[in-house]
Amino acid sequence: MITKQKAFAYITYQNKLLVFIHPHAPEAGIQVPAGTVKDGEDTAVAAMREAKEETGLTNLTMQSFLGEATFHDHTKDEIHHRFFYHLTVDTPPRARWQNSETDPSDGSEASYLFEFYWVDIHNEDSNLIADHDAFLPQLKAILLK
Repeated sequence: MITKQKAFAYITYQNKLLVFIHPHAPEAGIQVPAGTVKDGEDTAVAAMREAKEETGLTNLTMQSFLGEATFHDHTKDEIHHRFFYHLTVDTPPRARWQNSETDPSDGSEASYLFEFYWVDIHNEDSNLIADHDAFLPQLKAILLK
């Protein structure tokens, strides 16, 4: 079984968390920006790169490393060594928008359409898929300070 490193970005603005869906593939569930770490790439750099590629946002700031976890992706029979980071956006973002990723980590030529929106991290259960919520308790603790 292959192991892949994955970088995850919890992007916040005040007490809102950025999440997305795939409008053409609702079965993919609610997610946060994330992707495969390239060979030799630092995981923090990968989190920032993936966040920018997927969201189209350029005004992101790295805040902190939240932790790491292992996840067995049964759909691909892969082990994912995941690294979670907290990033912030420093200007008021749009409430909802779409963006296409043109460099998918699966190596395909396809362009994936994402639809982004914000959820209140303290008042709403985000229902993230496949353990994307693994470090939300740590993020909430930071935002409550």
